[in-house]
Amino acid sequence: MTTTSNRPRIELSEEMLERFRSRAADLDAANQYFHEDLAELREVGYLAAVVPAELGGGGLTLAEMAASQRRLARYAPATALAMTMHTYWIGIAAQLEQWGDSSLRWMFESALAGDVFAAGHAETGNDVPVLMSTCRAERVEGGYRLTGRKQFGSNGPAWRWLGAHAIDPDAPGGPQIVHAFVERTSPGVSVVETWDTLGMRPTQSHDTILDGVFVADDRIGCVAPAGVGEDPFLIAMTMWPLSLIGAVYLGIADRALELAADGARRKQSVAIERGAYAYNPFVQHQVAEMYLELDAASATLQQFVDDWVAGVDHGEAWALKVFSMKWRAVEAAKRVVDIALDVSGGGGMFRGSELERLYRDVRCGGFHPGNDAYAHEMIGQGILGVLREQPRW
Repeated sequence: MTTTSNRPRIELSEEMLERFRSRAADLDAANQYFHEDLAELREVGYLAAVVPAELGGGGLTLAEMAASQRRLARYAPATALAMTMHTYWIGIAAQLEQWGDSSLRWMFESALAGDVFAAGHAETGNDVPVLMSTCRAERVEGGYRLTGRKQFGSNGPAWRWLGAHAIDPDAPGGPQIVHAFVERTSPGVSVVETWDTLGMRPTQSHDTILDGVFVADDRIGCVAPAGVGEDPFLIAMTMWPLSLIGAVYLGIADRALELAADGARRKQSVAIERGAYAYNPFVQHQVAEMYLELDAASATLQQFVDDWVAGVDHGEAWALKVFSMKWRAVEAAKRVVDIALDVSGGGGMFRGSELERLYRDVRCGGFHPGNDAYAHEMIGQGILGVLREQPRW
C-alpha cells in the first residue's frame, strides 16, 4: 500500500459545491441517486478523506471531517448524509488504527480505490440498533452466514461493502452480535428499491436482503456480547456516525439561515416604511432566534469533536455526551429551518423552493440513532446510574 507522509488536506472547491447545489433539486424531484456528485467526490479522494495520511489518505480527524461534512450539507444535504454513511466506517478503521489495531486496514485500501461503504443496521422490530439484531448470524467454517433484512442502506445503487450486524444466538457463552462487512456481489445479497420518502431522497437508502450470505472471518469487524457496547469497535461506531450526522443537519440549518436572511433583505412590503422585511422587528427577532439556536448547537458539536480528537477523558460521560450532541444538533436544525420557513412566507412552501426541500430533509434527522426517545432513555439512565442494568425496563 502506498504511503505518503505529506499528502495535502482534501478541500472541496466552491465551484464543485455549486455544481452539487445546482443538481440537488432535480435529484430530489426525480428521486434519483447523486451519481455525478459521487464521481466528483471520488475523483478528489473524498471517499478516503479520513484514511491516515501516512497510508495514502486525506488524514482528516473527526473534527475536520465534521466541518467538511457540514459545509457539504449547505450545498447538497443528501449527498452529505450519504457520504457520512460511507465515511464513518472508514473513520472507525482509522480510530482503531490510532489505538493500535490494524485489523481493518483493508478498508483503507478499498476507500482509496473509490469503493463505497453503506450501513446495514436499521431493522424492523429493533429499536436498539448495533447492540441487538433481528438478523441471524450462523457460525460456519471460515466465517458466518447472515440472514435477515436491513433498511435505510444509504448509497443503495453504489455501495460495494455493507457494514451489517446480526445476532448469533447459539454462540458459546451466550448470544453475540457479529459485525460483518458484506460484499455486494456475494451470493444471497439483494438490494430492493424501496426508497420513496419525505426527505433525503437522493441518498437512495434502499433495503438489503441477506439470504444466507457468507462473510469470511477476515471481513468480520467485531464480535461482542449482545446488548454490550464496550468494545473499541462499537465505541468508535457511536462517536463517528453521530458526530457526522449532527454536522450534516447543522449544515442544513446554516443554509436555511442564509436563505432566510437574504430573503428578508429582498422581500418588500407596502406597509413597512423602509420597504424591506429586514426592518420588521419581529423578523429581526426570528432571525436572531435562528442564530441563537444554531450558535449553541454548533458550540456543543465543536466541543464534542474537539474533546474526542484531543483525547479528553470524560469517562462514562462520553455515552451521555454523544447522544446529547446529536440530539441537540438535530433539534436545533429543525427549529432553525422551521423559523426560516416562517420568515420566507408562503413562497417557501412551493415545490422548487430550496427552503421547502430543506424543510423536508431536516425532518429526517430525528430518525437516525439515537432518536428522541432513545437519547432521553440513555441520558436519563446514565444520570440515574442504571445505564447498563438488565432488563432494560
